[in-house]
Amino acid sequence: MIGYYLHHQGQGHRRRGTAVARALRSDVVGLGSGGAPEGWPGAWVELARDDEPAVDPSSQDVTAGGVLHWVPAHHDGLLRRHRQLVDWVADARPSLVVVDVSVEVALLVRLCGVPVVVGAMPGDRTDRAHRLAYDLADALLAPWPPGAHPDSGWPDAWVAKVWEVGGISALAPQPALHDASLVPPAGGRRVLVVWGSGGDDLDDAALESAAAATPGWTWVVRGGGRPASPDLLADLAGADVVVCHAGQGAVADVALAGRPAVVLAQPRPHDEQLATGRALERMSLAATGVGWPPADAWPDLLERAVDLGGAGWSRWGADGAARAATLLDDLAGAAA
Repeated sequence: MIGYYLHHQGQGHRRRGTAVARALRSDVVGLGSGGAPEGWPGAWVELARDDEPAVDPSSQDVTAGGVLHWVPAHHDGLLRRHRQLVDWVADARPSLVVVDVSVEVALLVRLCGVPVVVGAMPGDRTDRAHRLAYDLADALLAPWPPGAHPDSGWPDAWVAKVWEVGGISALAPQPALHDASLVPPAGGRRVLVVWGSGGDDLDDAALESAAAATPGWTWVVRGGGRPASPDLLADLAGADVVVCHAGQGAVADVALAGRPAVVLAQPRPHDEQLATGRALERMSLAATGVGWPPADAWPDLLERAVDLGGAGWSRWGADGAARAATLLDDLAGAAA
């Protein structure tokens, strides 16, 4: 049996983990704060929150001198959470646990003698805490294609155990949208803005300015403080250009759809999205930017996306969930 820890920040970890879990042959038990993600295929253990009651990070050393990321002192939620995890490991005896993503959970599980696969993240992960988690991992599950991040600064030991499975889209295994019947309708061009929930909402004035600067384009917005798409696959199919942030899940969804795209890196810890933006620019897969561009930049960005097209997304991939599941099943079998 495989345990699968999913972090509660944003939806990316939960969507990605659910896609992988659904492809596993092994029994899987989910672990995380809040209820199970939609579509979760197995049992779920709801963990106490380690940020409730709230803690002011400036009031104490919550990183234990930079060794870890989040261990506030004398915190009841943190203590209950870790006790739940240890009790579950003792009762369930998993073959391995996937951790996407928490240094503290990875360390705690490995201290219990259980092999750990850590979800790898782009950006600078050479801080002391990340080094601890990546060093102790049996494998690093990376949702990007081989060679996407040659500037990562990873040591040879990490490179030797990384599984670069390609993008992991929660919309897979539905077919990629290259069928001629799914091209955007004629008559005007459509921009689809798809935004997540892990960062700042979209700014109404900035959106209005971008639309005003691009006559002939119709703008549709999903997420970012507005309702999410009722059918994301259909929305992607109908877009001439998709605008999204540089989160791993959003990029994988666009790769599955094979649509021309403008990918905008947002501020994140460890420059995660900046690293993804550089990878996409290096591979000529999308028009890229940092933050929300000024209005006068949008005409050129949309045309660059159209010129690049969407066929190159096959080099990024979106069906990495199946490859990840095969590797996890094999490792779990060997560990058992």
